[in-house]
Amino acid sequence: MTENEKIAATLEIHGLKARYFRMMDMKDWAGLEAVFAPDLLADFRASTGGSDEDMLMQGAAPYVAKLAPILEKVTTVHHGHMPEITILSANEATGIWAMEDKLWADDDSGLPFRWMHGYGHYHERYVRLEGEWRIKDIRLSRLRVDAG
Repeated sequence: MTENEKIAATLEIHGLKARYFRMMDMKDWAGLEAVFAPDLLADFRASTGGSDEDMLMQGAAPYVAKLAPILEKVTTVHHGHMPEITILSANEATGIWAMEDKLWADDDSGLPFRWMHGYGHYHERYVRLEGEWRIKDIRLSRLRVDAG
């Protein structure tokens, strides 16, 4: 790949991650599923500061189907910062994003907190499918979780 092609791919991945955050916060579940490769590996076992083995999932559709009811009664705000993108080839890349999220749960959400403020990193692998970048693997590592 030329340097210009690598820059273009990096910018496309930035847009992909921006859509991920927006689709999540807007609860656009079809749009969220569309940012993933169909065979997504999603590792959110440490997403709330503990370890929940049920949050290791294979497949974009099953992951979104599990996530949607959990967040249905939760207002979320996700931010991604300081991406480190490595273009491996014309069709594969990796990335690490510093992240911060805030969640506010309704009283009847069923979640064990009313609010949560988290900090950490997304570790991702991207693939280009039919000319568009998709998230193939996603793992969230937490540095800190404040909740009440």
